[in-house]
Amino acid sequence: METNKLWTRDFTIITLGSVVSMLGGQLSGFAMSLLVLDYTGSTFYFALYNITYFVPYVVMPLIAGPFLDRFSRKKTIYTLDFLTAGLCGLFALILHAGYLNFALLAGGTFLYGIIGSIYQVAYESFYPLLITPGNYSKAYSVASTLQTLTLAMVPVSAFVYNTFGMVPLFAFNVLSYTTAAIFETQIRHEEAYIAKRAAESAGQEAKAGLKRFVDDFREGMQYLKSEKGLLAVAVYFLFSSFADGGGQTVTLPYFKGAFQSGEYIYMVVFGCMSAARALGGVYHYRHRLPVQKKYDIAFAVYVCINVLSAFYLYLPLPAMIPCCIAVGLLGVTSYNIRISATQRYVPDEKKGRFNGAFNTLSMIGMLIGQLFAGLLSLKLPLRLIFTVINLICLGAALYFIGGNRAEISKVYNTED
Repeated sequence: METNKLWTRDFTIITLGSVVSMLGGQLSGFAMSLLVLDYTGSTFYFALYNITYFVPYVVMPLIAGPFLDRFSRKKTIYTLDFLTAGLCGLFALILHAGYLNFALLAGGTFLYGIIGSIYQVAYESFYPLLITPGNYSKAYSVASTLQTLTLAMVPVSAFVYNTFGMVPLFAFNVLSYTTAAIFETQIRHEEAYIAKRAAESAGQEAKAGLKRFVDDFREGMQYLKSEKGLLAVAVYFLFSSFADGGGQTVTLPYFKGAFQSGEYIYMVVFGCMSAARALGGVYHYRHRLPVQKKYDIAFAVYVCINVLSAFYLYLPLPAMIPCCIAVGLLGVTSYNIRISATQRYVPDEKKGRFNGAFNTLSMIGMLIGQLFAGLLSLKLPLRLIFTVINLICLGAALYFIGGNRAEISKVYNTED
């Protein structure tokens, strides 16, 4: 049936726009990490740099979520892409003029964090509205696969940075984000949830903006608390983000310190993980998981990812790569089950608040993980830190996911 066609005009536009912007983001993001490590020579300062980027992700989703349940998510998305293009242009000019210090790097990444944190909630809340019935798993397989494929820009990023510096990468970002924003202005989807939220408020006494925001925020948190399965998933992913944040802080410095030209070995190892994620995304696009087994698959995946991640840095490179491939395949399975199930389960008019709360919990975990790993890096070996944070996450999987089987199954074990 036509209504079950995934590749509609709007879905194609949002997919193309996101790919273009992700290409630019990947090109500059990895190069900025190399720049900070080269400039400071410190894992601790590298952790501070990452924390500066993710601090807005704790606060802004909570503010943006209620707003995006009342106002246009589409306009928010393309406006923020235009702003990002302008910011990239500004920093290209600043770096071309020869200005460079840690305060500038931290300030710039903080602004990126503010824009990115709002964009993430808007995109995650708008994207599912463009998916036709029965196609959630396929759509998120497409998103995951394309996001993974853009990681192919990482070695390009390293080459351009080492050869020409950051300015050409920022200039490319201006072009990519502007192109993405122009694509997104052409989406025609009518955002019916805006009228629904307005109708819910009809007949009520007009509220001041701040009071309305507070009430919307309270409603969102009450909704999350009332859904025990969603809450358990959100809390587990706080710990998962804790492990991700700590891993991002220690893995690149570990490879740069342990191997000659370590950043390129890092790209090979994690490139294999990314390639596995892409192949896994293709599999999930073509095959559906058994509905009544989704919870069991997800739980097993969470446990396996944490066990493998806790120990693979101790392996020689030939053995490390297969472990990373396994983590990549498992990771895309985890993502596909969780994102398709939760976005299908949460009503359209509550998606902004749910995604805002979920992202805030995740970013709290990310920040704690980065700070935890950064502080421990002053005293402990980097591989040991990576093991500890993944074992903590393993405990969270056993407790929050394993301990809430019935409630999470109601969310996960559902048809598209």
